[in-house]
Amino acid sequence: MKEVLGWDIGGVNTKAARATGTRVLTARAVPYEIQRDPAALAPLLHRLGRELGARPGDPHGVTAVDGGWRTADEARRDPLAVAAANWAATARLVARRYPDCILIDVGSTTTDIVPIVGGVSAAVGRTDPERLREQELVYTGVLRTPAEAIAATVPLGGRPTGVSAEGFALAGDVHVWRGQLAPRDYSVPTPDGRPVTRELAGERLARVVCGDREMLDEAAIDAIAAALWDAQVARIAAAVGQARRRHPALTLAVVTGLGDFLAAEAARRAALRVAHLAAALGPAARHAPAAAVALLLATELATKPVPA
Repeated sequence: MKEVLGWDIGGVNTKAARATGTRVLTARAVPYEIQRDPAALAPLLHRLGRELGARPGDPHGVTAVDGGWRTADEARRDPLAVAAANWAATARLVARRYPDCILIDVGSTTTDIVPIVGGVSAAVGRTDPERLREQELVYTGVLRTPAEAIAATVPLGGRPTGVSAEGFALAGDVHVWRGQLAPRDYSVPTPDGRPVTRELAGERLARVVCGDREMLDEAAIDAIAAALWDAQVARIAAAVGQARRRHPALTLAVVTGLGDFLAAEAARRAALRVAHLAAALGPAARHAPAAAVALLLATELATKPVPA
């Protein structure tokens, strides 16, 4: 059976997956901020393709908003049809298994919330500005979100305390401190340039209130991290609640992404049952859009040819 590659080229990460039939063979993600060095994209794609075992003549697919397939020339003529469309590929794949659900994908930077009704995406927005407006795209993620963008205050000595706005700590520090994210998954530079360890994550969190570990003990850092965790979950849950109000019959959330643990808690707060996409995709669920487009293309090729 022919192997295919699926690509998810995002603003800060590029992800790729190789699949055959209904099985993802391998998937990878590489941190890469395209706005900082656009010329590095092509070499990165070549290298990542080789690492995944791509061969000459293998079909490649990228995400498209409407779930259809376009040639490269068609995509160039209508770039908005394929721009910022990774959520659409995941939703289309999820809809095959869970025809009525709310998809919640928490990545390193953002959260996608996509209602699926009758096996079809019921998203209101298509572009990122529209999705932000409709709360189907929430700018909070498991790694890159600065602490001051999560909450305006955190507890210190039992009292609400304002936070610094200096980029001293990221969401990744919260989740490493709490043991919900492995240090190896903290794939972005730390704010202070020091390594990713629980102890150093605690030092960065102390700086959120302009303190240090000589001033703040473990219990104080626990309280700061818990408050930031709660605020992040609450924000996602509020957006999920908006989707539920539009589709009150939906009672199931399908969660995925590096931050699926955040998605699961937000879903529970929104009174939804939870299913993990990783149960079906395994580790590739962390790279769900790339895995999804690879699986969708593999299925398409098994039934009819796709233009090159």
